[in-house]
Amino acid sequence: MLYHCQLPQNDVEMTHSALDPPKFDFQPVLRGDLVEVRPLQQTDYDALYHAARDPRIWEQHPVSNRHEPLEFKSYFSDAIQSGGALAIWEAGTTKIIGATRYHGYDPELSEVEIGWTFLARPYWGGRFHKDLKTITIRHAFQFVRHVVFLIGENNIRSQRSVEKLGAVRSGTRMKEDGTEMLFYIKSRDGA
Repeated sequence: MLYHCQLPQNDVEMTHSALDPPKFDFQPVLRGDLVEVRPLQQTDYDALYHAARDPRIWEQHPVSNRHEPLEFKSYFSDAIQSGGALAIWEAGTTKIIGATRYHGYDPELSEVEIGWTFLARPYWGGRFHKDLKTITIRHAFQFVRHVVFLIGENNIRSQRSVEKLGAVRSGTRMKEDGTEMLFYIKSRDGA
């Protein structure tokens, strides 16, 4: 069953006791006006690779050869194992047009990362990305106060796209593999 995720009415502050912290839902099914997301499955491999095989998608990405079969296979395997990967498809169709992922949920900092996002080139231009981030950020704000984005220094497209969403560059952060990434944050209260 699909649902449309909404922010709490009147910006009501969510409260949870320290003994009963919220359980983040890493693989929701969400519907926007232009895109829908659902948990990524093994059977999505061929369709997702079809969407990802364009080298221009990855030209500014730290892993710029992700369009190659072996590198994409590694990306896909990591996505499945992460437990937070989502397939993106065009609303009203079964056409997979990209993927995204929730990662790094930290209840103490009240944050989660949204990353590993890509859309097939015919869906570039802002509208589809904005719709995707709107539904994934709204979902995250049901559980956390902050959404973070870790973006490669040379990935100007991604930097500009999260800035358009209201995320603010706040320095750098090391990824688990030791790679230093630009750190952007968007807070539920707008601060």
